[in-house]
Amino acid sequence: MFQSISSWWSSTPTPAPALKEKYDPTNPKMNPLNPQGLKPCCACPETKSARDACFLQNGSEEGKCAELLQKHVECMRGLGFNI
Repeated sequence: MFQSISSWWSSTPTPAPALKEKYDPTNPKMNPLNPQGLKPCCACPETKSARDACFLQNGSEEGKCAELLQKHVECMRGLGFNI
């Protein structure tokens, strides 16, 4: 308790704690699963286009596109995106 009070009168300032960088899945240094630094909009184009085509053809009917949706989610997670 007294250490913090005495630091108020100290002539040397206490260094501020280092801020931790927010996780960025597009940053290859933070996410080795995505070495190209792809953004979510450009990742997994094959599964994305198949998923989109299924939804355009079938609408959001229950279960029609579940398998394609699951494959796309797995691909995105494989690149380190939190979905």
